[in-house]
Amino acid sequence: MLTAVTLHREIALPSGEPIRIAVISDTHSSAHPNAIAHVAKASPHLILHAGDIGESSVLEPFEEVAETLAVRGNIDGKDAGPDVITITLSGDDGYAIRIVMKHIALYGPRIRRDAKALAQKYDAHLLICGHSHVPFLGQEGKLIAFNPGSIGPRRHPLPITFGLLEFGPGQSSIRHIDCVTGEPWLP
Repeated sequence: MLTAVTLHREIALPSGEPIRIAVISDTHSSAHPNAIAHVAKASPHLILHAGDIGESSVLEPFEEVAETLAVRGNIDGKDAGPDVITITLSGDDGYAIRIVMKHIALYGPRIRRDAKALAQKYDAHLLICGHSHVPFLGQEGKLIAFNPGSIGPRRHPLPITFGLLEFGPGQSSIRHIDCVTGEPWLP
């Protein structure tokens, strides 16, 4: 049995402004040609990749935009990254949000039991995942689940999307961005 590798990061929220996090997934070695430009336009403080990276070189252009943290997906080798990343975003005023990211966490519109247990273990507010290539935002109890969709090769009829998260005292936003147009994406 393999032991899951977990990376934890503590990140202080920028004073007076929200933190912006771009969330990408399922690049499968080839990000959409517009992906870098649209992610860069969002000016993220951090980029999260929710697995199925493929060739690690696909991450290099994103790393030039902002620090990029990635979990290993089911197509990635064991050295591609940790299985789980936990992040605590905290502000000077005591505001905090805890994020857990792993590649496979949903079964259709439901959070898988193992993913829910992991989120509970870390007292997470937000669960980020990839795998299905289906953009998703939902909530079970107090736990919000988010799949940014895929920015890799198109799987018809699915859109090519990424996520943009913004968190700060008194405000939060979670949305999908269409990788073709750069505009907000809605189902």
